[in-house]
Amino acid sequence: MVDELSWSVARLIPTSGINGADEQERRATSALLAVVSSVKEFARTLTAPLGAKAGSAEAYIEVPFDLGDKRVFPDGLIRIRRGSYTWTALVEVKTGDNVLVTEQLENYLDVAREHGYDALLTISNEIPPAIGMHPTPVDRRKLRKVALHHMSWSEVVTHAVMQKEHRGVADPDQAWILGELIRYLEHPKSGAMSFNDMGPNWVTTREAVAAGTLRASDKTVAEVAGRFDALIRFACLRLGRRLGTEVTPALSRQHRTEPTARTSSLVASLTQTGTMSASIRIPNAIATLEVLVDLRANKIICHFDVDAPNEGRPATRVNWLLRQLKEAPDSVRVEAFSARSKSGAAELLRDVREAPLKLVTDPTKEIRSFRVAQIHALGSKRGVGRGSFIDSVIDAIDATYGEVGQSLKAWSAAPPRLRSEGEVIVETEIDSSLASNALSSQDSELAAD
Repeated sequence: MVDELSWSVARLIPTSGINGADEQERRATSALLAVVSSVKEFARTLTAPLGAKAGSAEAYIEVPFDLGDKRVFPDGLIRIRRGSYTWTALVEVKTGDNVLVTEQLENYLDVAREHGYDALLTISNEIPPAIGMHPTPVDRRKLRKVALHHMSWSEVVTHAVMQKEHRGVADPDQAWILGELIRYLEHPKSGAMSFNDMGPNWVTTREAVAAGTLRASDKTVAEVAGRFDALIRFACLRLGRRLGTEVTPALSRQHRTEPTARTSSLVASLTQTGTMSASIRIPNAIATLEVLVDLRANKIICHFDVDAPNEGRPATRVNWLLRQLKEAPDSVRVEAFSARSKSGAAELLRDVREAPLKLVTDPTKEIRSFRVAQIHALGSKRGVGRGSFIDSVIDAIDATYGEVGQSLKAWSAAPPRLRSEGEVIVETEIDSSLASNALSSQDSELAAD
């Protein structure tokens, strides 16, 4: 009898037969661009953020161009057409640990300018520390007429999963094709890797933090800070993929417009206190998810800040929060902050469940807000896997949102209620000196007689 369980299912985009980095890169490029030209919803999802309008998509690989006395071969080209409208972008792809090269990108920017193309899109496993940044420096003068965009493979996979699983694909065959692309890109052999390395300076930086010898002038600190922000962006993409919505780092206006200011802030925090922090914005969540990584204490603290109800006694406000944390672990830490007080009472959730008044230090003061936090162990290894820094941060973010954040809802006052006639107390005696000449809804029937 034939053992069919050992048979391999035929795949539209197989991972078998990949020999070397060039073949890996060529196959990933061809698979991606073929699906872009076949699945219109995915093409729109991928190209709309780049400035393209809606239209039919065409895609080509390894398109040759003459540039001066040499010939160059961008990995691909995407063209969107609708009537007289045309939008064209060159595509450069890297897989595995391969990085984008400045000279190559500048050549393709020159080609795009000469041919009147709109953009150059690069795709690699590099994740810039901030949205809108490009991982490879280029001559800014070459960007006057051509836009330069970058997507990590994690971002491409996130777009694909969200389109197929959450937004939907109208044609069932096209949905299956998109699913095959997702299956291929998630395979380790595809070269479309996740964020898996804190960089060569991670170990020395971590040891310097522990020893208290790290200085802001050390060249390694800025690189580690950038890696941390890249990790937060990857964690956002991963969580957003699971939730079916766009999860993003929450940055101040200054840090959005000046990424170097964000890096400087992280460097100062790392050298002074041994910590790095980030905020994550999750649509419709009660607040941003705050993440604090403490390298000296080897722990991760994730918390949500929650406004307390603005009515009711202190114990009533605590019980309001407890009802929302019915499924949360006993180890969650809850802090209550009263009006005009910088510090709050902090207790573990298991103790507050038994005695809610433990959070009420002064019954005469109103509780204005709560902080709900989880503390997680921090991994130290540079890569991924058990005991790694990367996995410990990602797991902490996912766990805190899943076990705490998704159950928290903002308080809202109950709407006013109409009273029945039986609840209205009617005065039977009215001082004639105060009676109005005209009857109103406030006058009783006796007064009217």
